Amino acid sequence: MNKTTLNLVAISIFLMTITVLLGPLINLSPAVPAVATFMILGIATFDSWSFEGRGGTLFLDLIGGFSKEYRERILHHEAGHFLVAYALDVPVTGYTLSAWEAFKQKQKGFAGVTFDDVELFSQFEKGAITNQTLERYYAIWMAGIAAENLVYDNASGGVDDNSKLMGVLKSLGCSESLCNQKQRFSVLQAKTLLENNWSAYEALVDSMRERATVKECQAILIEQGMGNKELVVSNQ
Repeated sequence: MNKTTLNLVAISIFLMTITVLLGPLINLSPAVPAVATFMILGIATFDSWSFEGRGGTLFLDLIGGFSKEYRERILHHEAGHFLVAYALDVPVTGYTLSAWEAFKQKQKGFAGVTFDDVELFSQFEKGAITNQTLERYYAIWMAGIAAENLVYDNASGGVDDNSKLMGVLKSLGCSESLCNQKQRFSVLQAKTLLENNWSAYEALVDSMRERATVKECQAILIEQGMGNKELVVSNQ
């Protein structure tokens, strides 16, 4: 089971516990929470096997979407990825700010920024990937965490980003301590890029909040003095 499915399981167990404890007070039959929990677990299992957990992701995102702070965290997180990718000359191809937007674009997860990673995979296939290329992507992957830390003094997102970074590092034979060191350095690099372009970042956040196209977001960064890189590859 993926993490989203496990979250649904945890929620169902919590709800069952609460209803069992409060049931006698409201004359609720013990069968009700048992049946409800069984149904939730069944749906979660079916979703995990048949839809790769996307249904659960949409459900949890729908619940979280009622919170303004939740939506704003996602926005600031993804804007961090966008700006750092632009700063490091990696073309942005699109972005989503909710699980539903991601689902409509046939992407997994709650939200995300997509990149033109042809260069990365080309070098991987040839077995000639450079440290410079890797470090650029490390910083991009950690940029969401760095952005949240700057705005909120903590990061609640970025689990998948961190897993991706650690997976690549371990596939390259890095030790646990070296992986952690590179992760911290990448967060610091992303943080520095964001701080050095803070006005551009804030303008980008405002544009993405209004669902500006990728090209419009690029234009904002150019207006904010980040240079006309002409790197966006997008139909948006």
